[in-house]
Amino acid sequence: MTATTTRRPVDELRALAAQGASDLAGRDDDAPAIAAWAAEHFPGRLAVACSMADAVLPYLVAEHAPGVDVLFLDTGYHFSDTLVTRDLVAEQLDINVVDVKPRLTVAEQDAEHGADLFARDPAACCRMRKVEPLRDSLGAYDAWVTGVRRDEGPTRADAPVVSFDETFGLVKINPLVTWSLEDLLRFSNEHRLPVNLLVTNGYPSIGCEPCTRPVEDGADARAGRWSGFAKTECGLHA
Repeated sequence: MTATTTRRPVDELRALAAQGASDLAGRDDDAPAIAAWAAEHFPGRLAVACSMADAVLPYLVAEHAPGVDVLFLDTGYHFSDTLVTRDLVAEQLDINVVDVKPRLTVAEQDAEHGADLFARDPAACCRMRKVEPLRDSLGAYDAWVTGVRRDEGPTRADAPVVSFDETFGLVKINPLVTWSLEDLLRFSNEHRLPVNLLVTNGYPSIGCEPCTRPVEDGADARAGRWSGFAKTECGLHA
């Protein structure tokens, strides 16, 4: 059920973010309660962002907001396993998967900016294929729910449960901040949810295929992203 009405004023959204931080203080380990709060305060105005590593986040939100829009950044560079997982999630859950596509196809980007931009300027590639398309899509919503977890690495260690997202201008909600990868896999198994096969084959964090490598035991979850570059975020969360 894609949102279509005008976004609430920024001051109102900032106040709701502050209210959420207060309402959920001390409950950062209660993902269902956080998802329920999001559904209650943003009916029809809520989006879930999902990388399709697993289906836990859309499942939790859909329990309280059936038919919720789940935004998938269809960059054109995904692993085939990721696309298979997207299709399974769309089929099995009461959600509306929205493929968010860049302005340029991969071929058009190659023609305009040169082949394999990701290998020369990954920040520019992420901006064009992820950040800008998501910004355009989020303009239809008052809040977005993400799968950010504190255990994924230093850049996410202090992620709040609820905040006002200055980058995209809406409320940002992170129900899974205290979860580990083991928690996700256990929950997925208990509820028979789809899991991307790459997750259990050395890829705890999955992005575009050319920029994602397996992670060694003991390394943080995002160590396999943009290998060889001083980059661990695509710009969506930092």
